Amino acid sequence: MLFMTDLILRSATTADDAALYHLAQLDSSVVPAAPRLIAEADGRLIAAVSARDGGVIADPFTRTSDAVTLLRRRAAQLEGRRAPRRSRAIRAQLLTG
Repeated sequence: MLFMTDLILRSATTADDAALYHLAQLDSSVVPAAPRLIAEADGRLIAAVSARDGGVIADPFTRTSDAVTLLRRRAAQLEGRRAPRRSRAIRAQLLTG
């Protein structure tokens, strides 16, 4: 039997701090560095990934490997979006400098 779960990926906010701390305790770890992306399943925080250094925390009592994979892919997409902006700024400096 296949069970479907609503999974939401989003950027963490300060409103998520308490839930992140609790998740880190469950995972016997520390809260990853900001900025963070989080995964919620049925309204409950199950995983978080640092978009800065790739650090991960996840609920050890929930199957989270797919959510972590999606978070890492999303973090890579966001990093890919930022990179062209940096290179355009560098290119502009080279042309005017």
